Amino acid sequence: MLKKRYVAVALLCLVSLAAWGCGEYGKVDQGRTVAFDKEAGTVTLIRDKANDWQHPDYSILPPFTYKVPADKKEMGPDPKAGYRMKLDVEKNKVVYYDPKAVVFKTVDFTLIDTKEKIAKDHPLVKDKKFPAIDRDKKTITIFSGRQKLLVTFSVPDEYFELPDATWDAGDEVRVYYKEEGVSLRMMNVTKTDIFKK
Repeated sequence: MLKKRYVAVALLCLVSLAAWGCGEYGKVDQGRTVAFDKEAGTVTLIRDKANDWQHPDYSILPPFTYKVPADKKEMGPDPKAGYRMKLDVEKNKVVYYDPKAVVFKTVDFTLIDTKEKIAKDHPLVKDKKFPAIDRDKKTITIFSGRQKLLVTFSVPDEYFELPDATWDAGDEVRVYYKEEGVSLRMMNVTKTDIFKK
């Protein structure tokens, strides 16, 4: 009889702990970095509406800012900021985020060259800096690691006055949090090889 009572008390404790712990589960957010302030310890993201790595949809405004983890061991490499949200070589369009107006803008471009199935270690892109902007020749060359595309295009003159970050895709970041706006863990998806041993 005593044994049954101990078992009942133990089960009751486990149920209580489970119920208490349920409220402790955090949430996960993911998006593209448009600002990173190392000194302030903040990262600002355009959230991914689709949550699909192959077909992301960076379209949620306004951008959202997280505090980076207090424990630096819970954070991967610092994220690189960039404003390019979408590169569409079928429609010859680039969508970028304008941080001053806090809106997305679309630029039609004239395609000059495109190379497909270009991995990050391909000689055409390895150890090279992108976007490559030639203001004399009026060309912009972009490498998209996710799409495995190396694209060169031209845009109207006024777009060459925009900062280089306009044509650069910010790093994809995944955040684990319990309190809104305060990350407990942060992974730089772009710079983390999850298959590396």
